[in-house]
Amino acid sequence: MGDNRLASIEGECFMSRTQTGITGLDGLMDGGFVRGSTILLSGRSGSGKTIFGLQFLYFGATKYDESGVLVTLEARPKDLREEALRFGWDFKVLEDQEKLILIDAASNKAGLATSEKFTLKRGFDITALAEAIYAAIQSIGAKRVVIDCLSGLSIRFDEPSEVRTTVFRIGSLLRELGVTSILIGETNSPVEQSKAGVEQFLTQGLIVLNLTEGDSGLERDLVIWKMRQTSHSLKKHPFKIDDKGISLI
Repeated sequence: MGDNRLASIEGECFMSRTQTGITGLDGLMDGGFVRGSTILLSGRSGSGKTIFGLQFLYFGATKYDESGVLVTLEARPKDLREEALRFGWDFKVLEDQEKLILIDAASNKAGLATSEKFTLKRGFDITALAEAIYAAIQSIGAKRVVIDCLSGLSIRFDEPSEVRTTVFRIGSLLRELGVTSILIGETNSPVEQSKAGVEQFLTQGLIVLNLTEGDSGLERDLVIWKMRQTSHSLKKHPFKIDDKGISLI
């Protein structure tokens, strides 16, 4: 089956899938993300969004033979590598093997020097970021991209038209390149799906990670609000984060 195309097998139509590497998730949406789709992953601070993205890239490279690109807009690459090592995911090895590229867009945006190999070649703007993402994908034939996170794009979330234009532009580039991508976004309350209220309409999928207060403390669950071209669960699914990463309970 070619990327982004339906293939008929014994009279049925099957969509090519990208397996997430998140234990228990793929079965909730007929085997994984539709290959080539762009997913908005939303949640409040501490809900596990960055870990989800790291896990998606790590298992893509180590288990599914799909290289990836991580664009960091707020955290230092050094901090993300250390975060990944908490779960036994050695990103430095994958980078040395050219199975993973970390693009440091955070330093450039903050006007700081960086020793990272992949960064923006000029001042921070959406065009420079798009050029860096394109070059990284082409460099290693990446099949997965994670952008962490949308709030680092220097867009005004009180201007929905500005958010819409920026997210549409990035999403269009990623889909044109045929990669399966996760755009990480923040929310301010449990009832929100996105920060500006428009991001979810510009992606093919929407998953919200929730962190709420229960009788025995904070509880985690996720909801697949939208996933185009595939059936998916409509229920809340509890999940945990332990030394192996995220897994559904």
